[in-house]
Amino acid sequence: MAQLPSVDQLGYLGFEVSDVAAWERFAVEVLGLAVAARFDDGAVSFRLDGHRQRILVEPGSADDLSYVGWQVDDDAVLRSLVANLRAAGVEVTDGTPADALRRRVQRLVRFVDPSGIPTELFYGPERVAEPFRSPLVHNGFVADERGLGHVVLAVDDLKASQRFYCELLGFRLSDRVVAEIHGYHADIAFLHANPRHHSLALGGKDKKRIHHFMLEARVMDEVGLAMDRALKGGLRLMHTLGRHPNDRMFSFYARTPSGFNFEFGWGGRDVDDASWQPTVHHAISEWGHHPPSVLAARKP
Repeated sequence: MAQLPSVDQLGYLGFEVSDVAAWERFAVEVLGLAVAARFDDGAVSFRLDGHRQRILVEPGSADDLSYVGWQVDDDAVLRSLVANLRAAGVEVTDGTPADALRRRVQRLVRFVDPSGIPTELFYGPERVAEPFRSPLVHNGFVADERGLGHVVLAVDDLKASQRFYCELLGFRLSDRVVAEIHGYHADIAFLHANPRHHSLALGGKDKKRIHHFMLEARVMDEVGLAMDRALKGGLRLMHTLGRHPNDRMFSFYARTPSGFNFEFGWGGRDVDDASWQPTVHHAISEWGHHPPSVLAARKP
């Protein structure tokens, strides 16, 4: 059976934030990103690899995800995916030339996913000839052809969302985690678009559209150094160092200036579609990833 046309990678994330300056300090001084551009309306974008920009923060009160941009190979794939969406009754609109310029891409289209999350498909990202060199993450990030990293969305209906992304956009199921996590029941679907174990995960409904986004360093020690920077920068640590059983990521979690989480990791596994068999895991972590608040409550 011929493989359906599909998304290629997580291309960019847009956030509406109440404190752009705090986000710039966070992105540059904790994550190790570089400012890519400043806009007349106060927005700032950041880069972490060969793409001109990967993250765009825009001033506003939401402190939440504004949109997710999924990259496709070319115009033919874009047209095919748009046809899939429209055949399923999804309203798709063309992005304007101004939209494409702001996102540094050749062309984009817009729609909303089943949970109402603004979503964009695009091709032709602007690239930078000079390699990205972070002054803090000296060995760089696992990005470029693997995409920005991954994003975990809070969705209304897990089954409906999984069908949407897999049947209309070509994502493939990597695995699921079904487990009790510190007092609440979690059922999370992990989807891949390229060899990265997951570029997208779908979890339960939450106060915000996004649970977290993840950046992956090329060297393990960069994780510890990033956690040190987060703590010294006054960010709230949400989960201690740990390793996940499904993607094998060694990571920690902390709060962004907008109140949702980020994950900084190393060592994520690859998926080979020729041999991969999805499975269900019944723990979110093999070890670690303890919430400091839970640990503090357990002290005698």
